[in-house]
Amino acid sequence: MKLAIVQVKPRKGEFEANLAALGETFAQLAAEERPYDLIVLPEAALTGYFLEGAVYELALSAEALAQRLGETWRANAGADRAPVDIVAGFYENAEGTYYNSALYLHVDGRAQHILHVHRKLFLPTYGVFDEERFLSRGRRVDAFETRFGKMSLLVCEDVWHAIVPTIAALKGARALIVPSASPARGLDGDGELESVRRWEELLRAYASEHGVYIFYAGLAGFEGGKGMTGSSRIVGPRGETLAAAPALGACVLRGDIDFGEVDIARANLPLLGDLNAVLPDLLFDEALRAGRGQ
Repeated sequence: MKLAIVQVKPRKGEFEANLAALGETFAQLAAEERPYDLIVLPEAALTGYFLEGAVYELALSAEALAQRLGETWRANAGADRAPVDIVAGFYENAEGTYYNSALYLHVDGRAQHILHVHRKLFLPTYGVFDEERFLSRGRRVDAFETRFGKMSLLVCEDVWHAIVPTIAALKGARALIVPSASPARGLDGDGELESVRRWEELLRAYASEHGVYIFYAGLAGFEGGKGMTGSSRIVGPRGETLAAAPALGACVLRGDIDFGEVDIARANLPLLGDLNAVLPDLLFDEALRAGRGQ
């Protein structure tokens, strides 16, 4: 599978301008001789992240966003181009209920088909974050079928709770796709942003524990004085960073994915299989079920 992670730096609140800029990127990707199979965009990729009350004006239904993305791909890539799958983070209006969501879309020369929509489970409302004031949270995580095998979508803070990628892997996901908008926080002793280092540690740990690929797409740019850390990356099923983008600026991160590596990684380190065997005992732990484990 040929993968492109498009690390964008959107203009806050300017959906049409951001979509036009994405069209130019689509044209560049489509001009390459070997077609892309999957293109991944960050959280809030076409509106910017810190919208507050403006989220109600800029949110779209999943169907409306799918239509616009499909039209934009065909207009810039050509209707005869090979089919492509697109993942995009967006603010969703689901009949008057608003979510921070991500959709997985299959686009061919005639139409587009939504394979899955994930609604962010954990809405940060602390520090610089204020999501739960304006949005509703999702209620489940799923692994869904694609033409490349099962995958899961998780949005930003979803990944900071270890149980979420674990559930995705237990449900059969062979890749976790993570659109994110992460502001810069702290500096470590080597001058690296602590938030970027922490993301890398988490993603590598989850990938190696569960034997999954992780495609992390980070939003870049500045919004209201807050710098978004980009740092998109591709992590292999042994926990190795296969490719990484810089923290600042728009760019395209490319990779070739061999899902046969998932089988090899899981055979060499069968932690996911062990968890499947032990999980029933954990689930029927009376103290855990009664909430007495705190």
